[in-house]
Amino acid sequence: MKTILKTTIALLLVLGFSATSVAQNNKKNTKRTTVTKTVTKTTTKAKPISRSKVTYKTPTRKVVSVRSIPKSSVAIKHNGVSIYYTNNKFFRLNGGRYLPVVPSVGFQIRTLPVGYKRVNFNNRSYYAHNGIYFVKVNNYYEVITPEIGTVVYELPEDVEKVTIDGARYYEFNNVLYEKIQVDGTRAYEVIGFVEN
Repeated sequence: MKTILKTTIALLLVLGFSATSVAQNNKKNTKRTTVTKTVTKTTTKAKPISRSKVTYKTPTRKVVSVRSIPKSSVAIKHNGVSIYYTNNKFFRLNGGRYLPVVPSVGFQIRTLPVGYKRVNFNNRSYYAHNGIYFVKVNNYYEVITPEIGTVVYELPEDVEKVTIDGARYYEFNNVLYEKIQVDGTRAYEVIGFVEN
């Protein structure tokens, strides 16, 4: 009887260890999504970096104006200035010519630009297109400043490479981005702002 009891206990122990081992192996073999850079931050307003600390890597670009824009352009008044929206671009009339502009915070449009990307951060959905960030407000999409920590996978067309205190970043419309890796894919995180 003692021998049967010892054998049964030994058998139960072996089965218990093997079941635990199988469960651990199954857990290891499941596919997981990992982000290589995890940052925990409190949401505070970041102090803008002085423009005098920013070194631009590319020469100053010439702003190319156009004489006319399509008649189908939509004119939207914002802060007393008419901004014209056409073909996914924004223009402002200046001296009889149209200059390309980036709409300022608070500017609203009814329809998002074609090719926008949805960006989720801090339980909030943004819509990003060429470095301009929108949120839905009633029946409009309003331009906002992205939060620090927001991650995007594409930079705007006119982004500039900059160096601050020896580190390389990317800047567009006073927003600073740092290159990071997310699941082995190149991405860019909003890390701060340059003062106007």
